Amino acid sequence: MINTNAPQDETSEDDARVNDIVASGPHGAIMVAGIATAVVMAMWLLFYLLVFIPRSGI
Repeated sequence: MINTNAPQDETSEDDARVNDIVASGPHGAIMVAGIATAVVMAMWLLFYLLVFIPRSGI
């Protein structure tokens, strides 16, 4: 049936796997955020060096 509960053994194994994954932390998300931040900062620096500095007359 659709509303039957999973056997207790399978649920405890799945819960243990989920707990292990959650305990390891969001390393992938932090890596993606760090790379995105570095790319944005590099773009800003290039824009500054290639657009603002040449127009300033220095």
